[in-house]
This record gives sequence, C-alpha cells and structure tokens, in this order.
Amino acid sequence: MMISPTPNGPSARVRIIASSQSWVEGEAVRQLEAVARFPGMRLAVGLPDLHPGKGAPVGAALASEGFLYPFLVGNDIGCGMGLWDVDLPTRKAKPERWAARLDLDGPWEGDATAFLEEQGVPPSGFELALGTVGGGNHFAEVQRVEQVHDAEIFASLKLREDRLLLLVHSGSRGLGEATLRAHVDRHGADGLAEDSSEAKAYLRRHDHAVAWGRANRALIAQRMLDGIGASGRRVLDVCHNSVTSRDVDGCTCWLHRKGAAPSDQGPVVIPGSRGALSYLVLPVGEGSASAHSLAHGAGRKWNRTAARERMRERFSAESLTRTSFKSHVICEDRDLLFEEAPPAYKAIDRVVTDLVEAGLVRVVATLAPVLTYKTRGGAHLKPSRE
Repeated sequence: MMISPTPNGPSARVRIIASSQSWVEGEAVRQLEAVARFPGMRLAVGLPDLHPGKGAPVGAALASEGFLYPFLVGNDIGCGMGLWDVDLPTRKAKPERWAARLDLDGPWEGDATAFLEEQGVPPSGFELALGTVGGGNHFAEVQRVEQVHDAEIFASLKLREDRLLLLVHSGSRGLGEATLRAHVDRHGADGLAEDSSEAKAYLRRHDHAVAWGRANRALIAQRMLDGIGASGRRVLDVCHNSVTSRDVDGCTCWLHRKGAAPSDQGPVVIPGSRGALSYLVLPVGEGSASAHSLAHGAGRKWNRTAARERMRERFSAESLTRTSFKSHVICEDRDLLFEEAPPAYKAIDRVVTDLVEAGLVRVVATLAPVLTYKTRGGAHLKPSRE
C-alpha cells in the first residue's frame, strides 16, 4: 500500500510493501512517517516485516539526499546473513551430539588479528567478541533443504538437495555499538551533512564495522563447521544494517537499511523464526519501488517484554528447545528463549508471499532448521540486541 504525503504529513514518499493479509503494527507506520519528515528524506519504504524499533522502524529502507542519519542504521552496523554450503550429507546430521559439544560464547582461541588480516579487515579493539553470535535475534543454524522451487538457479549456486547448509546471522558486536554511541553522544538523532568532516569520519567507522561484521560471520561459520566436523563454502553474505550511497529514483541518495536486505547483490536468505522455514530467494525486477531492498526476516509480532510474558504462560523453557521440525535450539538464556519463541514472530510464508506478489523475488528453495545455536548463557560477553 502507498501512503501519500499530506500538507502536514511526511515530506518524503512513504511506501509500505505489504498485502491486506499482512498485519503491520500502527506504531511501525507512525515511526516510518516520522522518519519521512527528516530533512532531505526522499523515500521511506516499509517492507513486509516492518515492526517498531527504538525510535525508528525495523524492516525499512530510507533514502535521503544531502544528509545521512547514523541513528537510522542503529547500533549493530554491518549485521547481516551469510549462507554456507556444508560438505556433509543431510543423512549424516547428528544434532543431539552436536548440541552437546558446541560452545561459541567464549573468545575464539585462535589469532583474531591474523584472521582479520586474512579477511582484509583492520583490528578494532573488540576482537574478544570476534566469532561470537551475540544476543537478540542472532543465531547460527544448520539447515537442510526442504524443497527446491527453482532447480536451475539452485544448481547455478552449486548447491545440492542432499547436503546441509549453515546460515549465520550476526553483526559487528561491540564495534557497531561504540560507533553509534560516539555519534549519539555528540549529535543525538540528528543527521550529518554529507560533505561534513563528521559524516566522513562516521562513514569510515561504519565501513570498518560492516567489514568486521562480515568477518565475524565467517569466523562464526568456521567455529560451527569445526564443531560439527565439516568444511564449508560461503555461498552468499549480505548486510542489512548499513548506509550506502545509491541512486534511488534518479537521485543520488544515502540509502539507510535498518533490518532490510539488499536486492541488488544477488541471492538472499530470508529466515523465519527458529521454528519455521527460511527462504532462499533471487531478487527480480528493477528494484526502485522498494528502494532496492527486501525483508530481512519474519519481523517481530510482539516486543520482547510481551513475548516473555505470553510465552511463559504457554510453554516451558525445555519445550522451546525443540521445534515442530524436530530440530534442536541451543539457548541457555531463559529470557532470550521466551523472547525468541516462534509465536513472537510474524509468519515468514506471508512475508515472502508479499514480496513475490510485489514482483520483487523468486523463491529458489526453502530450508528447514536442524540445529540452531543462540547462546550457552555465558555472561562474559555482553550481547548486542537487534
């Protein structure tokens, strides 16, 4: 649906890509309209997973001219999804055995600086967190292929139906938080003129965090693969919390993605909750109507407080460590287990259907969870929450 500007309404065009069958919370729409009034804002797009965030909505792509807004990117700069093809047949999956021994919460025992150098990324001072998943909705998940919908594209990615996959969702950990905090302490939620020294300094730190986040996902994948005794090949890696210079509707803009996957960088995985399918999709179409962006997941239906309260009334903690797919969930933080329970999220099939009906994606395959790693509950590393 389209919300047209009014004399007292948003100065930018506001577009929400969601069907009448999808539920989008009114507060998320209000936040999107509020952001559309920021100086220089040209286009504000809400995707089907749109939901309220801390002052700005999640599941949004926001294009501005002349100004960029670190506040809209948020604290987990560089957060994204990476998919690995695992050199292990699905029939050899041993989720119970793997669940007993996997532990990614502590610092990696290898040389983090050397690993970053191999990835072409300078150290940041947050290397104790490199290779750790973090909190919130972050995870590392071993998956199996549920169904292939487009065999030609699936084969072009050199994937096989009988092999496992690994999906990693994490970001730049404390580095992104420190980058945003440095901006907020000086400027609050205000934007930065694109030609200012402050904007250039922020973009340098931002780009570092994006690269660090990608390296973090690579190390998480390495630790997971070592833990299950397999090797893997990275198939894709996309960032969904960032700001980049991009032509949008004929205008060179700063495109802020807050919980929005890019539609201009090849295939994307859109995950559901830990008890739902994930969708491997190929972006199609020109992309300008959606600000060259896609949903990055199912989107929250309830905030964390509401989810904890509701889920404790309906489920035991133990029951949430197994899913309807008979997969295992490693999450020893009880609050997080309830906050991330599948019913706290929107239906992923509806989100993806909205994207398909809008002419934005083609479904390549659906992927089912086998083993999801969230946390062993260790308190030594403060998790980031998206």
